[in-house]
Amino acid sequence: MSIVFVPKKLRGKVEINQETIQRLLDENDQLIRCITEYMQKGRAVECVQYQQILHRNIVYLATLADASHDTTAPSVSSSSSTSASIPPVNGHRGPS
Repeated sequence: MSIVFVPKKLRGKVEINQETIQRLLDENDQLIRCITEYMQKGRAVECVQYQQILHRNIVYLATLADASHDTTAPSVSSSSSTSASIPPVNGHRGPS
């Protein structure tokens, strides 16, 4: 069972740290391997089950990343300062 599925009584009490995130990433790696194996064997039903768990894990990790980014990202006061800091790509600075 995925570690993302935490009983309601424990929600908010589970500490999110680097070890927890790494376990989720390891679990996702294993899920992808299982999905690939079942796809090669033509077992679509099993694929769907694992894809749903993988999707939940990825959404959970993205939510954590967004929350972390919101608390650590510096605020930008004007849009002109952000376009000036964008490095050129293939010799082009992008839209102005």
